[in-house]
Amino acid sequence: MTVSKFTRRAVIGVIAAAGLAAPAAAEVDFSGKTIEWIIPFSETGGSAKWANFFAPLLSEELPGNPTVVVKFMPGAGSTKGANWFQEQSHDDGTLLFGTSGSTQFPYLLGDPRVRYEYNDWNPVMASGTGGVAYLNAEDGAKFDGSANALKDVDFIYGSQGATRLDLVPLLAWQMLGMNVEPVFGIKGRGDGRLMFERGEATIDYQTSSGYLGGSVPLVEAGAAVPMMTWGALDENGDIVRDPTFPDIATFKEVCEATDGCETSGDAWDAWKAFFVAGFPVQKLAFLPAGTPDDVIATYTDAFNAVVARADFPEISSKRVGKYPVFTGAGSQDALATATQVPDSAKEFVTTWLKDAYGVTLK
Repeated sequence: MTVSKFTRRAVIGVIAAAGLAAPAAAEVDFSGKTIEWIIPFSETGGSAKWANFFAPLLSEELPGNPTVVVKFMPGAGSTKGANWFQEQSHDDGTLLFGTSGSTQFPYLLGDPRVRYEYNDWNPVMASGTGGVAYLNAEDGAKFDGSANALKDVDFIYGSQGATRLDLVPLLAWQMLGMNVEPVFGIKGRGDGRLMFERGEATIDYQTSSGYLGGSVPLVEAGAAVPMMTWGALDENGDIVRDPTFPDIATFKEVCEATDGCETSGDAWDAWKAFFVAGFPVQKLAFLPAGTPDDVIATYTDAFNAVVARADFPEISSKRVGKYPVFTGAGSQDALATATQVPDSAKEFVTTWLKDAYGVTLK
């Protein structure tokens, strides 16, 4: 499956296939055990909220009802944790690892700090997400659906790094003609939100779970003004409004309303390619290399049971948003989509990173 073919119809097909492809689980019992779910970000971001949402549900469905504990290993925009996980091998099925787009993008771009190989790992669950960019109250008052009145403002943004998932908002803001100065080095998007709350940053973006859990109260208090979402993909692969935030305009809509911003051409094609790689399949749960098929099947059955819960659509929409969840063979196909972008998009982004931020990937 290629990025260009990744549409909502493909997503639905992947989900359907997932329930049929997993082998029958052998007798695996986690009674009395503790499963450590390692998240390579800080405990304040969207990945933390994602894992903390799924962890107790997974505990209920795994045989023996083990305790599932979410632990955090932030550093280098998730590269530290991913490099560590690469060195792990199967022991007894009690290690799970969660990645995000900020783990995928350095891998896609050939970042020299990457020493991990996605193809060595065993995906057991993947889920999509969205993202929301927002402004402080003062600058939000100038926002009229376009960025025309924001082009003379000097913004500060707390960033995990230009080669991380943050390249999606950074490129979008540049395409809009905005002056956004990133402060690199934060350990998770939740830390960026805290910078925004303290007034150290004047613009921010969060993935859907982080926005729902941490940024909505800022909006409700009048301290933040939503600017745009990145959108979602329809059946034809076109950008449409995010189903979790249908009342917020997409970047495509804001771009079309902004002087000088184009929704065609090299910049748009590159932005959309990395959006597709980073959001429709953004967060993935992996078992380490060497995990036996019966353990993989047991986790697949457990995640299938989580998604099949009658209350799952309601509880998930409030915590992580209204997005597809892939399991079994579906998670394998989703991983393939999330870890490939066209060479032309890579070339554009590599040049842009060097020109905009002096980041050279060798």
